[in-house]
Amino acid sequence: MLGWEFPPIINGGLGVACHDLSAAMSDLANITMVIPKSSPGFKMKNMNLIGLNSLDINSVENYFNSNQPLPFKLHSVPANLNPYYVDQAGDYTGSSSSMSARGNEKPGAFTLDQLYGNDIIAKVEEYATITAGMAREMDFDVIHAHDWMTMLAGIKIKQQTGKPLVMHIHSLEVDRGGENSKGWVYQLEKKGMEYADLLMPVSHFTAGNIQQHYGIDKSKMAVIHNGSKTVEAFRSKRKFKEKTVLFVGRLTRQKGPEKFLDIASKVLEKDRNVRFIMAGSGDYFKSLLESSSYKNIGNRFHMAGFLNQQKLNYLFSISDVYCMPSISEPFGLSAVEAAQFKIPCVISKQSGVAEVLNGSLKFDFWDTDKAAGCVLNLLNDKVLRTKVVEDASSNLHNISWEIAAKKIVDAYSTNKLI
Repeated sequence: MLGWEFPPIINGGLGVACHDLSAAMSDLANITMVIPKSSPGFKMKNMNLIGLNSLDINSVENYFNSNQPLPFKLHSVPANLNPYYVDQAGDYTGSSSSMSARGNEKPGAFTLDQLYGNDIIAKVEEYATITAGMAREMDFDVIHAHDWMTMLAGIKIKQQTGKPLVMHIHSLEVDRGGENSKGWVYQLEKKGMEYADLLMPVSHFTAGNIQQHYGIDKSKMAVIHNGSKTVEAFRSKRKFKEKTVLFVGRLTRQKGPEKFLDIASKVLEKDRNVRFIMAGSGDYFKSLLESSSYKNIGNRFHMAGFLNQQKLNYLFSISDVYCMPSISEPFGLSAVEAAQFKIPCVISKQSGVAEVLNGSLKFDFWDTDKAAGCVLNLLNDKVLRTKVVEDASSNLHNISWEIAAKKIVDAYSTNKLI
């Protein structure tokens, strides 16, 4: 398996999904997970976890001498690219040129703290070169790549080994940047998915986007809904009397944080006895902060920034409604986490999780009037609230990483990859 984020070094849901899925799959197959950066001493049962940052520099030096050309050309040129924005990402202080221009310099990208940033293309190329070199000395049956950052590595490994390539699609460039986002990342996604033997989108919603925006037939896809790790849900006593509505996610266009602000404003016009909490960081942070002041709801709209899982669980434990107004959400694990805490969810129809949390209240992301009405109904109608919570609890029985892992192994077999 080829991954990018992995606990305990994570920026969002991708790392959590890769960890929990590979842990479940390790009971069914022998897994080697190669990631850019691992934490010293971090181990996983039944799995070989390799972080490039922990490799001896001399052991990978020769990998840069045998760079094969790609089976296709990428014509777009990236500029100031940061598709997985996080506030903590700093500027790259090493070489900023691509691998094709770096000659035989030793790798340096993965001594850095950040996985993303303006140098991400150089990191992706370096990861691909090193990983492909390592693969020549490894015994495996299937290449399983997670998201666009590992696609280049998967392509190079398939080139030199002929092993089948599976691409697990957690998110798309058209999700993050809109359907007109057709730069380097989009081109890599399109060419990579065409080159792969099998695609595993995390929802039918994502499968539809792949077909519509990338021109790939659904016959090449096996939809694998994300699972969820069972948590010990609890309730906490909050330090204020108002009811609470929660949003968790990156503050980027894709997640619809400005829609959440609009929903908050409309709810507060009807009921001032509500607080809205937004947990996450991103490039919309400043504008949202300014807008909440302009709308005169700043004392009821709280921006918590990026929080670790323990603090997120506390927010879940004091919340009355979870709201996910994503514009284009391949899945949406945070809604499943909220459901586990018995919080009724109001979620965008433009999401994968809407396919599995059937009992949640749903709205089109642009219809913030309907979303605000759903929030108000859940805050004030105990009968409705109880029904939504019970329906979601029933749905959770069919959402697990063990189910997802079995479907993946079955898809390998059905498509004659093993």
